[in-house]
Amino acid sequence: MTADPQTPDPAPGAASLPPPRPVRAALFFALIYGAMGLYGLVFLPWAILSRDGAFAAAHAWCRLVRRLAPALVGIRTEVRGTPPAGEVLIAAKHQSFLDIILIYGALPRGRFIMKRELLWAPVIGQYALRLGCVPVHRGRRAQAIRQMVADVAAGRREPGQLIIYPQGTRVAPGVSVPYKPGAAALYAEMGTACVPVACNVGLFWPRRGLALRPGRAVVEFLPAIPPGLEAAEFLRRLEGAIEPASDRLMAEAGFRPAGPVPPKAAR
Repeated sequence: MTADPQTPDPAPGAASLPPPRPVRAALFFALIYGAMGLYGLVFLPWAILSRDGAFAAAHAWCRLVRRLAPALVGIRTEVRGTPPAGEVLIAAKHQSFLDIILIYGALPRGRFIMKRELLWAPVIGQYALRLGCVPVHRGRRAQAIRQMVADVAAGRREPGQLIIYPQGTRVAPGVSVPYKPGAAALYAEMGTACVPVACNVGLFWPRRGLALRPGRAVVEFLPAIPPGLEAAEFLRRLEGAIEPASDRLMAEAGFRPAGPVPPKAAR
């Protein structure tokens, strides 16, 4: 979830977008991650006593990022659609850390299916557990899915909005990655509707590096998929909702793929 200083991924069609601002991005990252540590300390006593404190800290930090992004790196943010408030599964397009911030900030009691490695990240790991996020071991994905399903069935997870990235990884704009069965397993066990979420944020805040570009970054909550569908039909509808909507948002931002982009295996 933290910024990676490596060279950013090439983005097909990037020539039609504004140039990146790496110096401003470095300052922006220094400020928001410094603020993350500060917020973590300030809210810690409340977060220990009550999960409400952890939710308050996370939401306050998300608001700060949204306020600083336009001034420092020219990224304006927008949340479209109606974020759900009740018990529901949310399956979202994942392009960068920014979609995490925008989705989480729009939900009252959000909790993520997350990589287990993030539990060791300062502040993020401690607060993720307090928020009720569900860690997944990358090398034991099937086992982790079974455990998630069992926890949901046994009522060991607090009510709220459970967020999963059905492709299992961050996916750069224009790259194709298949949808995985974890979302379908949770959808079947929870017996709730699933709200798809599309985005274009990877155009402006990439998966790694300092190549942040000015523009309007959007996440969009789409109409819910009703409960009770077979797994194959659910995944077909999910992909059929998220991918065209994300393509539409990226085209709206000026993204024009340079040509066919080969599928890329999830990492």
